[in-house]
Amino acid sequence: MSNATAGSPASGTTPASGPATTGTTPASGPATTGTTGRTLCVPGNEACAEGALYAGVGFFAGYPITPSSEIAEIMSRRLPERGNRFIQMEDEISSLCAIVGASLTGSKVMTATSGPGFSLMQEALGYGIMAEIPLVIVDVMRGGPSTGMPTQGSQGDVNQVRWGTHGDHSIIALTASTNQTLFETTVRAFNLAETYRTPVVVLYDEMLGHLRERLSIPEPGELPLVERLRTGVPEGVDYHPYLIRDDGRLPMSDFGGVHRYNVTGLYHDMWGFPSTDPHTVDDLAHHIYDKIELRADELAQAQEFYMEDAEIVFISYGSPARTAHQVVHQARMNGQRLGLLELQTIWPFPARMVRDACRKARATIVVEMNMGQMYYHIRNAVENPRSVFLSNRVDGRFITPKDLRRVLRIVEGQGE
Repeated sequence: MSNATAGSPASGTTPASGPATTGTTPASGPATTGTTGRTLCVPGNEACAEGALYAGVGFFAGYPITPSSEIAEIMSRRLPERGNRFIQMEDEISSLCAIVGASLTGSKVMTATSGPGFSLMQEALGYGIMAEIPLVIVDVMRGGPSTGMPTQGSQGDVNQVRWGTHGDHSIIALTASTNQTLFETTVRAFNLAETYRTPVVVLYDEMLGHLRERLSIPEPGELPLVERLRTGVPEGVDYHPYLIRDDGRLPMSDFGGVHRYNVTGLYHDMWGFPSTDPHTVDDLAHHIYDKIELRADELAQAQEFYMEDAEIVFISYGSPARTAHQVVHQARMNGQRLGLLELQTIWPFPARMVRDACRKARATIVVEMNMGQMYYHIRNAVENPRSVFLSNRVDGRFITPKDLRRVLRIVEGQGE
């Protein structure tokens, strides 16, 4: 069995992930949480919370919503124990606004919600993108639209994550299918938020959020951590908050500290003040888009199973990937040449990775719990769109091996 990770080095962190130049804060291990180095049996939401604590989250603001509420409950207990801050806000709008402010003061920050709450966060999410503020947002997906099915799983927020807030922008969104990878994905989300000064969304479904399974928490320092890149400009010297370094990164100064500067959701110059100058607007629009989209291959991360000689490739992500893996594994035992590409980076869409994975396959089956939100992007990425098929459910029930085998028989021309 092949279990290879594709993408950038150090589990998806970029080569610039350990800033060590003048004016940076050295990378450090997590504060002692009482769980590092231990093996636990916990639900996915707790694995996500543990990952955030390992990454060094210092501020959490949120509003309870099923099926993500356990994350807030854990943070309300664990953060004060570490001398950090938790606050329950009056709604999801204020929750995201609160972590925007806390991040500007120098903290690693996080909020957690589900589909309806994520809808309310869209304006503040756009603000975080435009002002280039490191944020981690967890969306534990449930059935929708509207109130939908609060206690049932779905993957209906995939396109909302990418296109929910208005204007030209890009976004980083990561996902996982097991509690162990969810822990590591949450750590990676904080690393990428700090590296690229941008909001990062951790996206998974209710089924993983409430699935209890083994989690081994690494020792401090075992996983690489990216700390806030702070400016080396001394007090009394002009600080340009949006003056990009040669490596594309933007050092920050803690708001309320030694430097005075402006932060706005308007197009702005290197001082942070609003500008409608065409050249300034064009440069900033391309910067906030290109700093992510032009690194799509570098950010792409996936797990590959039996892909070396696969004639039929399953592509999945999140909980449904567990079912796809089971079907592929059993098929291999029967001599069928099936493979699985499990996406762990959803956005920016890993088009090159998908295209390469499907190039030699005679058919591709996309497995997801929505009406085909990732399916259409995969069709656009491959060389033969007509060879791509969809196996999905939208009824709140888990995709079963029987569901996949039925589609597989159709693809192979054997009928249902």
